[in-house]
Amino acid sequence: MSKSDNDVVITGVGIVTCYGVGKEPHVALLSASQAEPPRIDAERFAPYPVHPMPEIDWSQQIPKRGDQRQMENWQRLGVFAAGLALDDAGLKEDADACASMDMIVAAGGGERDIKVDSLIVDEALKRNDREALLNEKLTTELRPTLFLAQLSNLLAGNISIVHKVTGSSRTFMGEEGSGISAVETAYHRIKSGQSTHSLVGGAFVAERADIILLVEGIRAHATGEWHPLWQRSPDNGGGMIMGSVGAFLVLESRSHAQARGARIYATIDAVEGDRGSREDGKLEQRLGRLAGLAGEADPSQTLVFSGASGVIEPSTRERDVLAQKFPGAALRGYGGVTGHAMEAQFPLGLALAALALEGGLRVPPFDAGAEQPMPAPAQRAVVTTVGYTRGEGLAVLSASA
Repeated sequence: MSKSDNDVVITGVGIVTCYGVGKEPHVALLSASQAEPPRIDAERFAPYPVHPMPEIDWSQQIPKRGDQRQMENWQRLGVFAAGLALDDAGLKEDADACASMDMIVAAGGGERDIKVDSLIVDEALKRNDREALLNEKLTTELRPTLFLAQLSNLLAGNISIVHKVTGSSRTFMGEEGSGISAVETAYHRIKSGQSTHSLVGGAFVAERADIILLVEGIRAHATGEWHPLWQRSPDNGGGMIMGSVGAFLVLESRSHAQARGARIYATIDAVEGDRGSREDGKLEQRLGRLAGLAGEADPSQTLVFSGASGVIEPSTRERDVLAQKFPGAALRGYGGVTGHAMEAQFPLGLALAALALEGGLRVPPFDAGAEQPMPAPAQRAVVTTVGYTRGEGLAVLSASA
């Protein structure tokens, strides 16, 4: 593929998962001779396992204690991962570059006051005027500052405050679809010449009772012991295991990156999101169309990072499409080892793919019962994310050399 000044390249990777902080533990994960054991907390929210947040010294990226205190955990995690990406790209101390940098964030709805939620549920069991009860408790129990702390665009605001990223700012909401839209928007802005460099990503904290309740409300959560992604069954719940993840990328035009001598991890050749009904084979039709973005990819040179949620039916259907569209390509369901990260799932997949391509890594099977070893490092990567209830996205990356 010929190179262009407006090619979209990845020059910074900021990543936090249950395996640790920064690139090093994730390069180790991607280059091991066999997959590391899963990092799982099966006790705190039993019977629901989660992939927990690692130990983090917040002051490494958020030096002011006051800034740390006024953020919720998901905001701290996002600001921290964004700082890692800026550091990795060599832009953290470049005031001019940060002042002109665009930012696109995928964010959830903030954390809830679990005590108030529990109080309302308990009281509702004793009264029939539940609408009046709800209004009463909302006016007397919720502290006013909670509403400010809940604003989704505060993650972007805190990144601006802490890291001085003060170009244009956009925040998308909508679970996995928001992460797909964030990357897709950044890609097209750079590709069209509307932007030269952008910070894009999201964060998700899985260790929250309200999130587990939300997922189990549609019986999507796995229960009991951890099982590999492609081997989950209705015998162990709905199949999804959540993971706490922060994932941010610095995207640049090729000309902007080359002008400052930046290291290029990979080129993003295409990215697109879609959504719609999944009935009557429509999910397969959309995924098949998105897979066409990869063109005539050589399977022996292609690594497929599937962001399948683990929810049994859509994950099985996605796997069948990938096997049909990329026969012989190495498949890696990364959510099986990091946990499913909602808004951060798609950026996480791109971060892992970029590390694998830049390092020329032979990624071990994450599910040895369903994934085949790689005979050689890949030159291209396909990254998918299929939302646990809605939304699909796919990106195609190629090695920078």
